[in-house]
Amino acid sequence: MATNPLDFVQQTRAEIGKVVWPTRREVVLTTIMILILAALAAVFFSVVDLLIRSGLTGLLSIFG
Repeated sequence: MATNPLDFVQQTRAEIGKVVWPTRREVVLTTIMILILAALAAVFFSVVDLLIRSGLTGLLSIFG
Protein backbone atom coordinates (compact mmCIF):
# COMPACT_ATOMS: atom_id res chain seq x y z
CA MET A 1 0.00 0.00 0.00
CA ALA A 2 1.63 3.21 -1.15
CA THR A 3 1.01 6.51 0.53
CA ASN A 4 1.87 9.88 -0.83
CA PRO A 5 4.52 11.97 0.91
CA LEU A 6 1.97 14.35 2.47
CA ASP A 7 0.11 11.45 4.13
CA PHE A 8 3.42 10.04 5.34
CA VAL A 9 4.39 13.34 6.98
CA GLN A 10 0.96 13.70 8.59
CA GLN A 11 1.06 10.14 9.94
CA THR A 12 4.59 10.64 11.22
CA ARG A 13 3.63 13.84 13.06
CA ALA A 14 0.61 12.08 14.56
CA GLU A 15 2.80 9.21 15.83
CA ILE A 16 5.40 11.59 17.26
CA GLY A 17 2.58 13.33 19.11
CA LYS A 18 1.76 10.03 20.86
CA VAL A 19 5.28 9.66 22.26
CA VAL A 20 5.52 10.11 26.02
CA TRP A 21 8.86 11.79 26.64
CA PRO A 22 10.56 11.09 29.98
CA THR A 23 10.95 13.86 32.51
CA ARG A 24 14.39 15.17 33.44
CA ARG A 25 14.11 13.40 36.81
CA GLU A 26 13.35 10.06 35.12
CA VAL A 27 16.32 10.45 32.79
CA VAL A 28 18.67 11.28 35.68
CA LEU A 29 17.44 8.39 37.83
CA THR A 30 17.65 5.91 34.96
CA THR A 31 21.17 7.08 34.12
CA ILE A 32 22.28 6.70 37.74
CA MET A 33 20.78 3.21 37.91
CA ILE A 34 22.56 2.19 34.72
CA LEU A 35 25.91 3.51 36.01
CA ILE A 36 25.46 1.67 39.33
CA LEU A 37 24.51 -1.58 37.60
CA ALA A 38 27.45 -1.28 35.18
CA ALA A 39 29.82 -0.76 38.13
CA LEU A 40 28.34 -3.77 39.95
CA ALA A 41 28.71 -5.90 36.82
CA ALA A 42 32.34 -4.79 36.45
CA VAL A 43 33.09 -5.72 40.07
CA PHE A 44 31.31 -9.05 39.71
CA PHE A 45 33.18 -10.04 36.56
CA SER A 46 36.47 -8.86 38.03
CA VAL A 47 35.94 -11.12 41.06
CA VAL A 48 34.93 -14.04 38.84
CA ASP A 49 38.01 -13.46 36.67
CA LEU A 50 40.24 -13.35 39.74
CA LEU A 51 38.77 -16.60 41.07
CA ILE A 52 39.12 -18.40 37.75
CA ARG A 53 42.67 -17.11 37.29
CA SER A 54 43.64 -18.18 40.82
CA GLY A 55 42.05 -21.59 40.34
CA LEU A 56 43.77 -22.20 37.03
CA THR A 57 47.12 -20.98 38.36
CA GLY A 58 46.81 -23.34 41.31
CA LEU A 59 45.74 -26.21 39.08
CA LEU A 60 48.56 -25.65 36.62
CA SER A 61 51.13 -25.37 39.41
CA ILE A 62 50.13 -28.85 40.58
CA PHE A 63 50.79 -30.36 37.17
CA GLY A 64 53.65 -28.04 36.14
